[in-house]
Amino acid sequence: MKTTKYYIAAITAYTIWGFFSLVLKPIHEYPALDILFYRVFSCSILMLLITFLFKRSKLKESIVTFNSLASPEKKKAILLNIGGSFFLMANWFTFIYVMNHVSVKATSLAYLVCPILTTLLAFFILKEKLAKTQWLAVGLSIFGCLLLSYADIMDMFFSIIIGLTYACYLVSQRINKGFDKFIVLTFHITLVAILLFPFYPEYSGPVPTEFKFYFCIETIAIVFTIIPLFLNLYALSGINSSTVGMLLNINPMIAFLLANFVYHEKISALQISAYGIIFIAVLVFNSHHIFARKQKYILSSKDSH
Repeated sequence: MKTTKYYIAAITAYTIWGFFSLVLKPIHEYPALDILFYRVFSCSILMLLITFLFKRSKLKESIVTFNSLASPEKKKAILLNIGGSFFLMANWFTFIYVMNHVSVKATSLAYLVCPILTTLLAFFILKEKLAKTQWLAVGLSIFGCLLLSYADIMDMFFSIIIGLTYACYLVSQRINKGFDKFIVLTFHITLVAILLFPFYPEYSGPVPTEFKFYFCIETIAIVFTIIPLFLNLYALSGINSSTVGMLLNINPMIAFLLANFVYHEKISALQISAYGIIFIAVLVFNSHHIFARKQKYILSSKDSH
């Protein structure tokens, strides 16, 4: 199917992000702001180098496309890209702070709340239509999140903040069309770097000297930032933001397993039940695509005989 490659892009991005704690936890003793500073600066430098060395033609095309827009469209493009940068910055900082100073489970819950918020924002702002089965999936997700928040209301509070910032990013970038996705992402991250740079001298700690810190930061920059964010933007160019948002549930499910088996955070039967419900919700939400592929496979098998 035409949309399969976009599904694969989203699933790959969120699977990668599910393992984020493996490189973030080893540097938990560093302040969240320091991790954010070095992550953003590293990403920006790497992406600018790639752009000017290998993507100059795409950069020129994007500039030509922007200059050809009517004045209202130019304003819209500027707002969408500046807004995207702000949403990313807010999401990254709150995510790092909560993971290192609250709990891995709280960040996991954030990306269970995010698909619900994304679907609702897409419905009201983008007017994306949902089938009855997809609304059922949203309802199941809400029920699962309520079960998870029952034990700790503060986890839900932090989760909503993290989830809302990324939901806003997804919805805004669904509208942001016409430009090369890598160039768009380079702009977002570089603008975040420019906005953060004046705060670096005042709010950063001592310059890290450990090899471990820089190894983790560069891994975060390349594997857990540039690659999944690019795949995320690519997925948004082919499928609805509500669908991309719902696939985001893959991320916290992996994080939940890591919290249990790697970090040995206490997991209750209630939490296991809630994650099970949310997993079913993901399958229900995407059942139209799953069954369409199955039907196509059956038909092609019959034709071959």
